[in-house]
Amino acid sequence: MPSLVESSEGGDEGESLRYEEMEDDNVSPTDLSELLKDGTKESHDRAENTQFVKDFLKGRIKKELFKLATVALYFTYSALEEEMDRNKDNPVFAPLYFPLELHRKEALIKDMKYFYGEDWKEKIQCSEATQHYVDRIHHVGQHEPELLVAHAYTRYMGDLSGGQVLKKVAQRALKLPSTDEGIQFYVFENISNAQQFKQLYRARLNALDLDKSCKEQIVEEANRAFRFNMQVFDELDKIGKSLTEEAQEGGLPVHDGKGDLRKCPYYADKLGKAVPGCPYHAAVALAKQPLVQLILAACVAVAAGAAAWYLM
Repeated sequence: MPSLVESSEGGDEGESLRYEEMEDDNVSPTDLSELLKDGTKESHDRAENTQFVKDFLKGRIKKELFKLATVALYFTYSALEEEMDRNKDNPVFAPLYFPLELHRKEALIKDMKYFYGEDWKEKIQCSEATQHYVDRIHHVGQHEPELLVAHAYTRYMGDLSGGQVLKKVAQRALKLPSTDEGIQFYVFENISNAQQFKQLYRARLNALDLDKSCKEQIVEEANRAFRFNMQVFDELDKIGKSLTEEAQEGGLPVHDGKGDLRKCPYYADKLGKAVPGCPYHAAVALAKQPLVQLILAACVAVAAGAAAWYLM
């Protein structure tokens, strides 16, 4: 698998990700690692060029949006690691089972507590795009466990590569503590050398006893995994645009990333799903109407005059 590594930092250009080919005389074009590398490169490039990822790499990410992205990761890895545990003794997946080194759920729980507090479970929910991803992972783990290889490959190898770039960007852009609170997801305490571990992982991939047809299905499933990720990115991008527009209007963020976004009419309207039920935001919207502003100004003037008369 090609690893994503950090290139130069360039002001407005931000961070960037690129492929670094690893030389290995022992690999064959028919090895699963090579098939995955070549077969997912186009999907990887498309994912890297989604607006959400491009903005992230340039440090243009708001804390509330980063929190929602972390929530999506929590639900994704909870599903993935549940299915990996289920298949840890299955020959089609067992060689890739590295819970101590790779599993991210516990790290994400630490991030949830940092961003949302001890009652974080009551403040988050799985978004629509993330739920589609989660459902597919569960289906694969329970009915086509050989395809679980594709989801593990797509997630963990990316986390050990380009994910380390995103960690640095988030820490700097969001002014997170240098002690890694809020970005524990990106910290692999039990992997001392990421490059060597990725080489081991590729060797394990290539040692799986799979026929040509199964390898092709795994590559296809890896591309599907990239598509699920891009759908999550697009969903986050829509929310991000709403946050940006509100900031440009000089107002406060209308949602703190907690609870059900669909219950907030501002977000619902932006996503084409307007619903009632948020009187504060309705009052803010009403107060922006010119006629209401004129009436309010008149009331203020009358009150000021009365106060001045009383003090004389």
